[in-house]
Amino acid sequence: MWQSEVVTIVFVFLFGLIIGSFLNVCITRIPEELSIVLPGSRCPRCNTPIHPLDNIPVLSWLLLRGKCRNCREPISVMYPAIELLTGIFFVLCFLQFGLSVALGKWLFYTALIIVLSVTDLRTRLLPDAVTLPGLGMGLVFSAAVPPRNGVAFLLLERFTQRALPAPLVGLADGLLGAGFATLFLWGTGRAYRAWKGREGMGMGDVKMMAMVGAFVGLRDTLTVMLLGTLLGSIGGIWMIAALYAGGYKRDVAERAVRRGLGALNRLRWTLARRYWIPLGTYLGVGALAVLYLMPYLETLWIAGRH
Repeated sequence: MWQSEVVTIVFVFLFGLIIGSFLNVCITRIPEELSIVLPGSRCPRCNTPIHPLDNIPVLSWLLLRGKCRNCREPISVMYPAIELLTGIFFVLCFLQFGLSVALGKWLFYTALIIVLSVTDLRTRLLPDAVTLPGLGMGLVFSAAVPPRNGVAFLLLERFTQRALPAPLVGLADGLLGAGFATLFLWGTGRAYRAWKGREGMGMGDVKMMAMVGAFVGLRDTLTVMLLGTLLGSIGGIWMIAALYAGGYKRDVAERAVRRGLGALNRLRWTLARRYWIPLGTYLGVGALAVLYLMPYLETLWIAGRH
């Protein structure tokens, strides 16, 4: 029995590597509004089509020592890293949900989160071409596989006084999660803009969390936002401090000093603080942590209490 499970795990991992290769295409092409189907894979440096034997996930990059066969220019380690990461997450997802409809839902969710997290980190964009179709698919999946820790059944049964079909309850949970994320983040962004006079959160973050809410429901949406913003705050402070220590835009600050616009260190700190933190990346980390890590932490918590 265990041998067949090992074979399944290996198959799921290899499938994840292949999907990870496709996610790389999405990450690099969607922000440029290019087709993810045509043309085929090409070297990002010399634009030479990649031979199928040089396009094997992870392995080809290692055999070619991270360089294009044609121009010998380096190929980013991002490509094998995304493939490997996707394979690992797919295995974790299989171990948690087995061969089920839920597995399909959470594999799709994981792929969307990886694309959005890495795209935001690279380009500071969360493309509508990913978030909006993802929102729709999240609601469809929630009707088929209701979110864990759902609360809609309590609200609906309170008003209807009878049990309701699971697909309706799941859809309601998805709508509650998406609606709450949209209103809360949009309102927070508008409040920050009124207070500071500048944008503190893009609409891409709002749409991304609406998509997450459609998949995970209201309760887990709140957890994702709390964890994601906490990680974003910690990471943002670290990044701003690192930029300041590294002399980020020091030349700009020095020119401003010569014009009498302020003290050097204060100007440098102001410029570092205006660095755009990729909040979507941190929300993505939170979204994956809630799916993959929280169930195990809850199990350990319950076991510890007993």
